[in-house]
Amino acid sequence: MEIANTNTSIPATDLAQKTVYPILFSIAFAHLLNDLLQAVIPAAYPILKDSYQLTFTQIGLITFAYQMAASILQPIVGLYTDKKPKPYSQIFGMVFTLSGIILLAYASSFPIIILSVVLVGIGSSIFHPEASRISFLASGGKRGLAQSIFQLGGNAGTAIGPLLVALIVVPNNQHYIIWFAIVAIIALFVLSKIAVWYQNHLTLRAKKKVEIILPDLSQTKIIISVSILLILIFSKFFYMASISSYFTFYLMDKFQLSIQDAQFHLFLFLASCAIGTLIGGPLGDKFGRKYVIWFSVLGAAPFTLLLPYVDLFWTGILSVVIGIIISSAFPAILVYAQELLPKKLGMVSGLFYGFAFGMGGLGSALLGNLADHTSIDYVYHLCAYLPLIGFIALFLPNLQKK
Repeated sequence: MEIANTNTSIPATDLAQKTVYPILFSIAFAHLLNDLLQAVIPAAYPILKDSYQLTFTQIGLITFAYQMAASILQPIVGLYTDKKPKPYSQIFGMVFTLSGIILLAYASSFPIIILSVVLVGIGSSIFHPEASRISFLASGGKRGLAQSIFQLGGNAGTAIGPLLVALIVVPNNQHYIIWFAIVAIIALFVLSKIAVWYQNHLTLRAKKKVEIILPDLSQTKIIISVSILLILIFSKFFYMASISSYFTFYLMDKFQLSIQDAQFHLFLFLASCAIGTLIGGPLGDKFGRKYVIWFSVLGAAPFTLLLPYVDLFWTGILSVVIGIIISSAFPAILVYAQELLPKKLGMVSGLFYGFAFGMGGLGSALLGNLADHTSIDYVYHLCAYLPLIGFIALFLPNLQKK
């Protein structure tokens, strides 16, 4: 048995009978640290905008550059590691991220800012496909739960990042971003420990006979299903881009909040996303991923449509509700896609993470340009309709195995 085939589900062996919780929580913690470092970029936008007199279009281009670096490489990395797993590749990815954070702390111009976020994006593109595979391998068959734990780490890091930036960087200056290098160093230590387990696991799997569980669907239906999932990712992450990149500006413009107060509201939204992520995977295991996907994307629509019309108190409440509902989709979407293509876990993970990053980056760039030509308020009125695209989840098949 080639190691290249060891990323498939193996319910008939000891490798898949037990959920390896220490590894699951370790990779989730590594995901927290990785995404915390990514979250430093949008959280620092108000400081960078004031320091370098950036337009919203330039803010959007920063996100676009980062997200493109993070998205284009992910499917390529995943496809390569499907054939040749690289247990230590995430360590190299974190070195890229560390380099980007250090450069961002001392960036003195717009082009240097772009270069720094591209380095962070490259680090992310290397981290996510292999990290998602490790989560899958350690799941013991509880794939939705494992993906939720993994995503919980990422969402928690995304939520904590802006809060730490508000506490450490905003009261001081851009150079204080250098303190986040400590986070990257901790991540390097954690990833080195995970890599040892991953290497040993691959060695053991190479000696086992692997049973591949395939979906009972034609190739055409699989392609259509993957296409539907990608459209849902577009809807979710295009809307999320309006929050992650511009929510602080929206609150500051509409309700005259300070940067710290606006960052706190962003933290509440991102924390609610972490809660939603934790809920989505187990619900998919229990009730079916198709129904969780349908509810989490389309179910957010009534609340997104209300958001632009309410006061500050209800903006906070609705943002939390939206975060919980809309974020519950991604674990279910990713595991559903992995079950559609169980022989290509790395490629699938890279494709969906990459597409998610790409849509977030494209959304941020386009919405930034739109905000410059209209207003931030108009952007939120327009984006409110995006979750309605979720109705196409009704056309996803119920997966049966053969």
